[in-house]
Amino acid sequence: MFPRTTVLTFAVLALGARAATADDGAEFFEKKVRPLLAERCYECHSPDKKVKGGLRLDNRDGWVKGGDNGPAIVPGDPEKSLLITAVRYKDRDLQMPEKRKMPDEEIAILEQWVKMGAPDPRTVGGTDVAVTKKQVGLSIEAGKKFWSYIPFKEPALPAVKDANWARGEIDRFILAKIEAAHLQPAPDASPEALVRRVYYNLIGLPPTPEEMDAFIHECEGGGGDNQTIRQSDNEKDSAAKVSLSHSPIVSLSSPNAQKALEHLVDRLLASPRFGEAWGRHWLDVARFAESSGGGRTLLFKDAWRYRDYVIEAFNANVPFDRFIREQLAGDLLPAATPEEQRRQLTATAFLSLGPTNYEEQDKQQLRFDVIDEQIDTIGKAFMGQTIGCARCHDHKFDPIPQRDYYAMAGILASTRTLMSYTENVARWISAPLPGDPKTEAALREQEQKVAAVEKQLAEAKAALTELSKGVSLATEKPGRSVDPSTLQGIVIDDTEAKVVGNWKHSTSVGSYIGVGYLTDFNTDKGEKTVTFTPKIPQAGRYDVRLAYSYFHDRADNVRVTVFHADGEDTVYVDESQVPPIDGRFISLGKYRFEKDGAGYVLITNEGTKKFVTVDALQLVPENEATAAETKEDPASPARSTLAKQVKQFEAELKKLKKEGAVRETAMAVREDDAIIDTQIRIRGVQKQRGDTVPRGFLHVALESEPVLPEDQSGRKELADWIASGRNPLTARVFVNRVWCWLFGTGIVRTVDIFGTTGEKPSHPELLDYLAARFVAEGWDVKRLIREIVLSRTWQQAVKSSLFTVQSSQSSPAETRDAKNTENRALNTEHSFPADPENRLFAHANRRRLDAEQLRDTILAVSSQLKLDYLGPNIAGAGDIDANTTGAQNIEYAYVYTDSRRSVYTPAFRNKRLELFEAFDFGDINSTVGQRNVSTVAPQALYLLNHPFVVEQARAAAERTLALPGGNDERLLAAFRRTVGRAPSATELAKCRRFLGAEPSLEDWAELQQTLFECLDFRYIE
Repeated sequence: MFPRTTVLTFAVLALGARAATADDGAEFFEKKVRPLLAERCYECHSPDKKVKGGLRLDNRDGWVKGGDNGPAIVPGDPEKSLLITAVRYKDRDLQMPEKRKMPDEEIAILEQWVKMGAPDPRTVGGTDVAVTKKQVGLSIEAGKKFWSYIPFKEPALPAVKDANWARGEIDRFILAKIEAAHLQPAPDASPEALVRRVYYNLIGLPPTPEEMDAFIHECEGGGGDNQTIRQSDNEKDSAAKVSLSHSPIVSLSSPNAQKALEHLVDRLLASPRFGEAWGRHWLDVARFAESSGGGRTLLFKDAWRYRDYVIEAFNANVPFDRFIREQLAGDLLPAATPEEQRRQLTATAFLSLGPTNYEEQDKQQLRFDVIDEQIDTIGKAFMGQTIGCARCHDHKFDPIPQRDYYAMAGILASTRTLMSYTENVARWISAPLPGDPKTEAALREQEQKVAAVEKQLAEAKAALTELSKGVSLATEKPGRSVDPSTLQGIVIDDTEAKVVGNWKHSTSVGSYIGVGYLTDFNTDKGEKTVTFTPKIPQAGRYDVRLAYSYFHDRADNVRVTVFHADGEDTVYVDESQVPPIDGRFISLGKYRFEKDGAGYVLITNEGTKKFVTVDALQLVPENEATAAETKEDPASPARSTLAKQVKQFEAELKKLKKEGAVRETAMAVREDDAIIDTQIRIRGVQKQRGDTVPRGFLHVALESEPVLPEDQSGRKELADWIASGRNPLTARVFVNRVWCWLFGTGIVRTVDIFGTTGEKPSHPELLDYLAARFVAEGWDVKRLIREIVLSRTWQQAVKSSLFTVQSSQSSPAETRDAKNTENRALNTEHSFPADPENRLFAHANRRRLDAEQLRDTILAVSSQLKLDYLGPNIAGAGDIDANTTGAQNIEYAYVYTDSRRSVYTPAFRNKRLELFEAFDFGDINSTVGQRNVSTVAPQALYLLNHPFVVEQARAAAERTLALPGGNDERLLAAFRRTVGRAPSATELAKCRRFLGAEPSLEDWAELQQTLFECLDFRYIE
């Protein structure tokens, strides 16, 4: 049932969702689609190779015209596109590529491309521009004359007519543009509006009524000793401060008001809440996530350490140039203390957090996909450059040749991001973190104990393997058959299994169960499986064992999945080693099965590069398996003794690791063993090599050719170059980000793109002034924020506030300085048509709270918000093996019940908190400097129906009812806590009618939910 809120619902402000730009589509094509077409399609559908079916896919005209069957693509409609039908392999008469179906993730890229309208910039001469020699973007010489690549310097301050209006240099740059357009700036915002704006912009939380009163009191000259900043959610509600009388009008132009604002800004900048709010901004830029994404998602168990590093960096006001160097090369920087070393290692997770398909079997392709994602992120995050577009060819628009891309790729190719290039499922590097001296001593002692036991275990296993060889081969002739009926437990021979693919029977090596064993003959990888389905006579736990024929040419990563009563588990078997049980079987683990249940065991050759064999499956009841393991082996007492030792060492090792000190780890990168220059990949395809390119940087932003050490990757030098005050891009990009985060739009509105496809700055001199001052003042982030917030430009009123119709009993939010309004209203009114997008910043922009601010404010109003600082947030993440489905189970089944600040809410790539989905959380897969803001029906439905909102409204109502006083006092408290102001006379009258004389808790809860739904709650002025 809907709550009774219609009589209190306020008007909805219509905002359009930002449409994807053509540049977005071109970038997607260049990064994702073109390399895929080149690798999968050009062999049969380009004139360089052959043109089958009359279809060319190497240019746009080719697929528009189509082949013998007509146009290959219907833009926007994958279901009607022949290309999509072909790659899906669902039509037997139309399947491409002919040799093998493309991986699902590649098909998904093509489907997404078609849904986007199939953007395709390949129109030069009717051929693929990637294979032409023509310069398609700006030359480097021409690029050096483009505004963003020209070195900046602090400009002279402009002359202005109304010098008294400006409170600082920023205001003069803004006012000069406003006056040149014959416009007027808006009046100052009201103190009530401004204090709410300051709190949300600096710490992401609303001020309490007590904090608002303290600020206004100080503005009036009453001192600021009673002004506090929330450090916990245990605030006291005081009925004594609840009154329907209105504060007198206070001008922000008074010395007292400006001093009060300075005090407030300084206190907020020093609050730990500041780093949580501003760290969240940077996490958007860093595409922070806590899982890899994709169907087989993996959990980044240590990603929270990077999140905490970012929060603490903003709170500690780490100079931004240092912040850059730590994220790109923290492992290469000197560290004076273990704590400093921990910070720097943790910072390098910036390079590892991207969306990655760790199951990609071509590990070199995976390696260069990771490098491409790193280059793209580095380019956008720090320099506003779409460097990734030059992977396949010279950049089509910007002065970035393909050689510059591969110069940077060489630096990252000489950096190790993946732990190994041989694992079936790759993974990132988990670097051990140093501890303080006392902790380090305990850790080293523990590690020595573990190493000693591991050595003993390895030696025992090696000895057991040698004895097992004698059992399986030396004493038994090849081709000897073992009758399955003579073996213990339930035994299923390979002849009884379900076989998919062309497996071959063999009897050539060793002994075997039944009449032989199966071999995949090392062909058709990923297309062959063997499934054993046992008939379970009695429910219980069974030791599941696989028999295989071992040899040195066998695969060491055979994936076996056991489907049992409690779920599924995946085990990887090394078939190059002798099976440890009787030289025939290996235990896959002990699992519970139901009688006549649906359990089964599946073996696949996917991801293997050597021979895979399958002989038989054995299930032994747990109690019998234990007895069999402990009884004496009459054939080999020494072997039995070694088997016992192996189990003892395994148990001891497990106990040591569980009870001993555990060294903390962090996602990180390190220098690779091989420092190499990289070859150009033609059309971005890893296997198609071109010229070797020396490691280096972007020439368009270089003063001189860099000299990189031969024995190091060059990552430190790359970080130094990016973080240099002489780099024309970095400081400009960051100060523009800060401006955008404070105003809602940047001086350059394309905050992530400072190339030729981006917008030019509205105030280029102001941008250079801010960049030059930022560098000169030591890359001080808090100082930059403080200067902007204390400018009169930032303190202006929003557009619609200037003409609010005043009621006979106006609230403070509806009252404005009448004199200022009278003096400026006419001119300001005419300024809006002249500058409809407010590019001149002649007034403030009304801004919707972002997703995190909405959630945190709802929790703050209900008094449920927990302000625990830093720390992990996903239970069980540290116990996940990359080769199991545990990560998927945690992510897909995750229930969001925490009430900490939203910056600590798990940032999964596959499953998002519903509120975040509804209210435009940033794209977690790429750099986002400015989020999309939309107004769509699901947002209203969420606030109306979602259990979270209903529950918090009820909790807030209970808090309101606990206050002393009557309904009017409680109404005022609810309004001020929720929307930061008192109710107007009209609102008060409607609320009185709604509540009646003796309102219930449900009445108050519905009224509170209405406040959560109203525009004044969701927007700040």
